[in-house]
Amino acid sequence: MKKLINALQAFGKSLYGPVLILPIVGLYIALGNVFGNGNLAEYIPFLNHPVIQSIGQLLAKSSVAILVNLALIFAVGIPVGLAKKDKGYAGLIGLVVFVIFTNAMNITLTLQGKLVSVEEMRAAGQGMVLGVQVLEMGVFAGILTGAISGWLYNRYSGRQFNGIMAIYSGHCFVAIIAIPFTIALAVLMCEVWPFAQAGITKMALVIHDSGAFGALIYGFLERILIPTGLHHLVYTPFLYTELGGVADVCGTTYQGARNIYFAEMACPEVKQLSSTVIWDARGIAKMFGLTAAAAAMISVAKKEKKQMAKAILIPAAATSFLLGVTEPLEFSFLFVAPVLFLVHAVLTGIGMMLFYLLGVHAIGANGVIDFILYNLPLGTEKSNWPMYIVVGLIMSVLYFVIFRTLILKLNLKTPGREDDDEETRLYSKEDYKKKAEAVTASEENTQTINELGEEIIEGLGGRDNIEVVDNCYTRLRVIVKNIDVIHEDILKKTGAKGVVRHGNNVQVVYGLHVKKMREAVEAAL
Repeated sequence: MKKLINALQAFGKSLYGPVLILPIVGLYIALGNVFGNGNLAEYIPFLNHPVIQSIGQLLAKSSVAILVNLALIFAVGIPVGLAKKDKGYAGLIGLVVFVIFTNAMNITLTLQGKLVSVEEMRAAGQGMVLGVQVLEMGVFAGILTGAISGWLYNRYSGRQFNGIMAIYSGHCFVAIIAIPFTIALAVLMCEVWPFAQAGITKMALVIHDSGAFGALIYGFLERILIPTGLHHLVYTPFLYTELGGVADVCGTTYQGARNIYFAEMACPEVKQLSSTVIWDARGIAKMFGLTAAAAAMISVAKKEKKQMAKAILIPAAATSFLLGVTEPLEFSFLFVAPVLFLVHAVLTGIGMMLFYLLGVHAIGANGVIDFILYNLPLGTEKSNWPMYIVVGLIMSVLYFVIFRTLILKLNLKTPGREDDDEETRLYSKEDYKKKAEAVTASEENTQTINELGEEIIEGLGGRDNIEVVDNCYTRLRVIVKNIDVIHEDILKKTGAKGVVRHGNNVQVVYGLHVKKMREAVEAAL
């Protein structure tokens, strides 16, 4: 079981890189809409200039090209995330494997006489990838080849030969093994994938037919798995595969909720965003729910500790509201009042259920900055964003009332309600700023970053206990040899908001400055 948890942790982390690229692409599509969308030009006349309109279309339509080649992004990004060393070479292996896989599948289908005409491709489950006609696996092709590339790289990249064979050591040896392995995989997929595709289609129909209940369960699972780091495995298939919907947008077929609505944003022929956008409405809890939860916790804090609670919760709530980064706030009550986190997950599901019932098709995956850039240029017809705000206000009331009631009734020790003789697990705003400033200044002060790195290493059980160090958006992710020698008290002194253990995986929650923490550890090692 421990090995399975470790594997899922590593795989979930590897999805982080490719997934993080997509919102950036979306922002450029949104920016293109700001300049090239006729709705805003009615109110801001200078936007109607042909040059500005052309720039807008160039930005939007060029960015959409990423969606068409999303499988390639995952094929390269996943091995980079999985690799324990020399991540650049791992990404190169991922690229090689994906190209070999695509062409081997095309050749296999040709030899079997299964390729169909262009007009019949969609009905036959085939499509074009990098100019080659293959089975339409969508992003699954990239996930599959990326995972295999990462596994092969970690297993064989350390193999070294002597003499004239030395040139074939390391990543070259990985390529020697990967190419025939990939060809065999492509042949196998030509036989297996049609059955897998049928199963995925049935699963998508079940989810779709579940209606509001399906949306509720999806939202609940996506939040409840945040502490484990496995939430990527819930939302990624919905955002980038057939599970999140299939749609033809401006003559091109897209799979996955995010791919579809990004394409619809850039397509002037689309009059209203499709309902698949609901699978990426995760911002409802980030913008409205957690902000109200923070207000509830502040309102019930002890009088003498209210200022400390504000110092902790207000910056975290602002981060969640503006950027959609929730972990600093979620971890502020997760360890002291787990029942609130369970309620938070249920309420997130209820919010997504309301989106389904009220027919909301606005875009809201992260914070208010993304929300404004994505929706306002589209207008209220294409994106009924006012309804998103209505649902958000409803959720704010629910969060505030339920959190406040539970905290008081159950006497939960949320920030500002700790016993006088109890050591607080949280830090004030000044402590947070001092630690962030110390890390930020690390580029100018080598001694400071070394001291910080040494302290984190000590908290992780020492140099000999550390195998792999990496990070995601807010967490330092470390694979250790012995989980029992982790010192949470030392890690908390470095600014950690929480420590999560699963198998041999340790996740230390730092927040947005986590990259500096990883660099401090790497420099000290």
